[in-house]
Amino acid sequence: MSFDQDTCYLCKEYLRDPVSIPCGHVFCSICLKTYWDHAEHTGSFNCPECRVSYSKRPTPRRVGGSRNSTLQRNSESFPPPPPSPDYNVAGPQDVGCDICVGKKHKAIKSCLMCLAHYCEKHLKPHYESATFKRHKLVDEIGHLDRQICPQHQKGLELFCRTDQMCICVLCTVKEHKGHDMVSAEQERSEEQQRLGATQAEIQERIHDRLKQMEELKHAVDSLKNSAQRALQECEKMFGDMMRSIERMQQEMAKLISSNKRAALNNAESHLERLSHEIADLKARDNEITQLSRTEDHIHFIQSYHMLIAQTEAEELPSVSVNPYFSFGPVTKAVSELKQQLNESSNDELVKVAKTVNKMTFCELEDSKKKQYQSIKSDEAPVYKSVPVKEPQYREDFLRYACQLTLDQNTAYRQLYLSRGNRKAALKRDPQSYPDSPARFDSLPQVLCKEPLSGGTYYWEVDWSGEGASIGIAYKGIKRSGYSDSCRIGYNRKSWSLFCSDSSYSARHNKDQQEVSAPYSSRIGVFLDHAGGTLSFYAVGETMSLIHRFNASFSEPVYPGFWVWYESAITIIQL
Repeated sequence: MSFDQDTCYLCKEYLRDPVSIPCGHVFCSICLKTYWDHAEHTGSFNCPECRVSYSKRPTPRRVGGSRNSTLQRNSESFPPPPPSPDYNVAGPQDVGCDICVGKKHKAIKSCLMCLAHYCEKHLKPHYESATFKRHKLVDEIGHLDRQICPQHQKGLELFCRTDQMCICVLCTVKEHKGHDMVSAEQERSEEQQRLGATQAEIQERIHDRLKQMEELKHAVDSLKNSAQRALQECEKMFGDMMRSIERMQQEMAKLISSNKRAALNNAESHLERLSHEIADLKARDNEITQLSRTEDHIHFIQSYHMLIAQTEAEELPSVSVNPYFSFGPVTKAVSELKQQLNESSNDELVKVAKTVNKMTFCELEDSKKKQYQSIKSDEAPVYKSVPVKEPQYREDFLRYACQLTLDQNTAYRQLYLSRGNRKAALKRDPQSYPDSPARFDSLPQVLCKEPLSGGTYYWEVDWSGEGASIGIAYKGIKRSGYSDSCRIGYNRKSWSLFCSDSSYSARHNKDQQEVSAPYSSRIGVFLDHAGGTLSFYAVGETMSLIHRFNASFSEPVYPGFWVWYESAITIIQL
């Protein structure tokens, strides 16, 4: 989104009466209307900027918030903004005043005598006039029709214990004649006592759950300490093993060197002795040569017998050399030792991994024995770091299921969180959230509390309405403003899949890819943080891959969502 959304993509001028569409892009109201009016005859409506298609023409929404500072610079040339909406007017989810004519205001009280709802203005007679003194006012309950007998159109005053239902006085004449009946007040009193017992039981359960929570927290702390100790001890033992191998290497080097020196010294002594013997034999050969040339017969005979006797008396030892001598057997022995160590270490590490896999950290003890959370070494292998092979069937994905909750401190003020902070819907009225620097102040986005790092995770999300984005983001994603650096999927710190009623769009940084896949209201997300993959699946009888991101995650990520008007997302408990 160029120019930080100060300009319209269509007219390239400053935004005038800016409106936003489900994919999140913003245009001048008149520019977008003209653009889609020309596309009316085709029946297909696309975003002018990202080309996301919609099967029906979406309703643009006016944009406020952080953009106002930009528009104020040009307020003199633009028409005045539309008047602020009257938040006292009853909306689709509100109960309207039965007295108001035309636009109905929100009802704040209900009268059990009049069987009508009243706004603040029309409620005044009940406070000021003696005529309504006996009327009973209660906070707006929204279902007064349930206070009237559907058969006799009379107020319900009694309770039939035989049929377990509220009845009016006329019902006692015929339909419930002879039944066990008491006043609604008496039945309420007795049920109130049972309700008190139920409340006490619930409070006892709360106490038990709090105790379990403390035990779990203590176990988690012990787990962390145990893991740290194991890492330190393993590091020390592997260090000792490496030092042992280094000592073996040194001993082997000494053995080879000492044998080499002994063999060389022996060979040198033999060489010296052979040299002396060769010199003696050459001297004797020279004497024989001289003797053979003498003319003195007596000298020849005397010297000949002496030389022959000396030669026969000396038996010179011969030196034999082993032509096959080498240190090859040493190398072979070390090679076999290496192979044995590799095989033994791999076997032992696999045994350790299998043992750890069977160790469940904690689980819910219900009839189905659903696993709540288990720490497995196949999520963080202790012996090698390889990407986890993605499963094919849903039951295999569920092995990696994680429990997520939406972080209220990050939620845009008009996002309404419910179902234990697992559902988010964009409402007209701002919520009374406390101030937080982590909150998205201009975009309808929210992150989860749980950081995901180093392992393998799976979660499922139901979405409904005109459009929503499902993704992940680093903690450092910008929270203030309306620029791309804040949008999940539009920057280097986040990845997302945008879902509309007719298409999908995968987004990361400046890259956007339109995805053709069957419509699904439930999306499964599979994250292999160590392996660097983020996959989105259409959940059904079979798991159908929509899109897969390949990335190198450098820090923990947080699941996040972007929700459009009249839309909602719900994190499924697995």
